[in-house]
Amino acid sequence: MTTKVVGLTGQTGAGKSTVAAAAAAAGCYVINADIAAREAVAKGSECLKALADEFGSDIIDGNGECNRRLLAQRAFASADRTLRLNEITHPWIIRRISEYIEAYRQKVGVILLDAPLLYESGADALCDCVVAVTAPEKVRLERIMQRDSLTEEEATMRIRAQHDAAYYSDRADYIIDGTLPLGEGGSKLTELLASISEKEVQL
Repeated sequence: MTTKVVGLTGQTGAGKSTVAAAAAAAGCYVINADIAAREAVAKGSECLKALADEFGSDIIDGNGECNRRLLAQRAFASADRTLRLNEITHPWIIRRISEYIEAYRQKVGVILLDAPLLYESGADALCDCVVAVTAPEKVRLERIMQRDSLTEEEATMRIRAQHDAAYYSDRADYIIDGTLPLGEGGSKLTELLASISEKEVQL
């Protein structure tokens, strides 16, 4: 079996989680980069210590865990701060993702890497091809506010910390409309993954 590693990316709130769920239902093994990121900053980790040195010791709560909301407020306050967040965390996250890929390689036809920062982290180098999910900013803003219980200002800050839609779509091999109804979007993804898994060479 030749396992294909497919990167899934796009702006926050575009609908990547919905697409990833459809991929899992289609039999793909899905790696969630956000989960890998949480594991990278786990209690007592070297990554968390480095973040505390950079963004303040109070980002570690009384239980020794990362206060992700406080970290986000500080890290997304400016482009320079966001860059420092990425510089510290990405090597650790890539290491964890690579471990997941190797554990499932040759066991499934397609491994889907759900990674909002796929290009920024360099994780696209681990993939055979990339799928970008897109959606209008208004839709994404509403989704983020509801999903993460954020104010409009906080959600807007997260959106502004990312690249524009073209950054993702121009680099991707395939594009999926994140506003499609669940059934229609899932069907398109299933067809796409079937096509990718049948290819014998890297795209």
